[in-house]
Amino acid sequence: MRILLYSLIMLASGLASAKAADPTGDWRVADGVANIRVAQCNGSMWGVVAWEKEPGGRDTNNPDVSKKNRPTLGMPILIDMKKKPGADQWEGQVYNAKDGQLYSSTITPIGTEQLEIRGCVLGFLCGGETWTRVAPPIPSSPANSMAKGAPKSAPNSAVPAKSAVAAKNAATTGVAMPGPKAGKKTTNAQAGDPVGDICLLGDIAGFSH
Repeated sequence: MRILLYSLIMLASGLASAKAADPTGDWRVADGVANIRVAQCNGSMWGVVAWEKEPGGRDTNNPDVSKKNRPTLGMPILIDMKKKPGADQWEGQVYNAKDGQLYSSTITPIGTEQLEIRGCVLGFLCGGETWTRVAPPIPSSPANSMAKGAPKSAPNSAVPAKSAVAAKNAATTGVAMPGPKAGKKTTNAQAGDPVGDICLLGDIAGFSH
């Protein structure tokens, strides 16, 4: 009886841990100016700007002149983040649009409603912030298998890969509509979502490891 009870407790703890460790969904950044949609694409976590408090933003601080006029909506922020073995943490790169630079980064779920992001320069000069969930976790994208064979596009393009556009409407996404208060959940696949399944975006579908 004790063994059975212990097994049930361990199972419940494992299920709770698995639920708490899901970083996918839409997250409101600390200063409230944007939502970042995080989804698993081809085995990595990616995060893209899914909503802006002030629409029409441009990546004006990018050191690459050809990208200074690209829209920030749909722009990758969390890039190719891999899960760390034995930890509920993913590591990769974060793009900081405020200075146009890439930094080494980790994301760590804190319970089910918060996501901690940390970025580091030279491996030790680190800073971070905590994001708040505004939409539920996102199931694995049905576009993942398509994305592997999608044509490559110019880096940091926010245009969906042409070969995968037909599947966009069938994709399951967590959607944060403009203006929801932090902590308020939104429903999946709502009309008017300008970003949709981020695994179909050219930057992600055409990413080469």
